[in-house]
Amino acid sequence: MKNTVTKSLQDILSKDVISFVLKVGFGSILLWIILLWASWDLYAGLIATYIQKIPFVGSWEWFQSSGAFLTALILGYMLIIITISIFTSLYSEPLLIKLAKKHYPNISIVGSPNITTSVILSIKAGLIFLFLFLFTFPLIFIPILGQIWMLWLWSLLIKEPTAYDVAPLFIADKKKVKEKTKKSGIIAMIASLFNYVPVLNIFAPVFAQILFLHNILGEDNA
Repeated sequence: MKNTVTKSLQDILSKDVISFVLKVGFGSILLWIILLWASWDLYAGLIATYIQKIPFVGSWEWFQSSGAFLTALILGYMLIIITISIFTSLYSEPLLIKLAKKHYPNISIVGSPNITTSVILSIKAGLIFLFLFLFTFPLIFIPILGQIWMLWLWSLLIKEPTAYDVAPLFIADKKKVKEKTKKSGIIAMIASLFNYVPVLNIFAPVFAQILFLHNILGEDNA
């Protein structure tokens, strides 16, 4: 795992990865700035309604007034992260192949993930993440527990899509894919640490894919 992390950190500093991340990351940020700017009243109204329904604290007047803006910012941040994950899933294949060829020249490309399945998995992961986040929102303010819970939620967002997007490129045997994806949860949590740092969070999904790439190819092509 140490070698996997080291190689992955080196890769995310490469020109190709940085260029990809900037396009996907800032494209997602710009998209949500435009969408929220155009529909801010509706968005703010939904946030206000949501806050009132939060157990225990939703009825507190001070929380309704001061918490609305903070909640709007946090939810907006989560929507950007979800969008970055989806766009990364859709457009990262050429980058992954290029990185694989760089580190493992003899590796063969045996397939390609189905674009429809990839989109479905990404959207499903995003909806599950959003559902759990909204229903457990107060938990994130509990020291330590909240941070661990948030890290786990972020890992759910990229775990399944990452495994699906990367593995079919290099492994045709489904049994081997299942074996190689056993560490996908740990990999997703490591990559999700980037989400705690604004701006660097745009690296999280592609970092997860690169980690997974080295994890499944490193041992067999050392």
